[in-house]
Amino acid sequence: MVAKTERFEMRLDEDTLARIDGWRAEQLDIPSRAEAIRRLVDRGLSKRTDDTIRLSDGEKLLLLMMGDLFKHLKAKDPKTDAEFISKVIFGGHYWALKWQLPGVFHGHVDDPAHLRLVLDILEMWENIERGHECLPKNERQRLAAEVPFFGENLRFRGFDDNTEAEYGNIADFLIGELNRYARFAGRDLNAHMPTLDLHQRMLRVFTPMRPTMGGELSLDQLSVLLKAMPYPQ
Repeated sequence: MVAKTERFEMRLDEDTLARIDGWRAEQLDIPSRAEAIRRLVDRGLSKRTDDTIRLSDGEKLLLLMMGDLFKHLKAKDPKTDAEFISKVIFGGHYWALKWQLPGVFHGHVDDPAHLRLVLDILEMWENIERGHECLPKNERQRLAAEVPFFGENLRFRGFDDNTEAEYGNIADFLIGELNRYARFAGRDLNAHMPTLDLHQRMLRVFTPMRPTMGGELSLDQLSVLLKAMPYPQ
């Protein structure tokens, strides 16, 4: 571990502190604010400072050879125009690839901590829905009375597409492309309201339950879990 030899004062506005605290809460070890800021600074400094596309000589050669193959096969696809890519390589106009193929050269990589969080949330809701289905009718009615926000339609509502798109995209890929959590397949998982904080509140209650779960969640466990979610005003 590198010794911390310098100390300096930093003042941040409340909104920035809230964003840092939100990031801290998503980490498995929930670091202190100081440690969270150190990690974020390290992440920022280690990231390439510009987003220019660079191709090695080998990559250029492979692309040109594939372009010749496309031409030979008379393949026509405006998104992979072999002539266009050849002109980009010979002219050094690599910036044009980002303009022409924004879906390929977007620079985004899923954060592993976000993936872990989405997996935990999906697992929690899978257990909640399955446990609810196993309750006798009178217990489902009692739960609906105790937690009226859901009623008897207890279903995972997903994430907000506007403010939580990365989490929603991860969930969609897990469900739609990797065929995980089949229970949620085919659903519209756009909650149309921010839900991440609500899921995290429930997850803090669910996590200690995991080692003690010998079967489905009980009525009391479901009640405690759902009451951890604050109701929207």
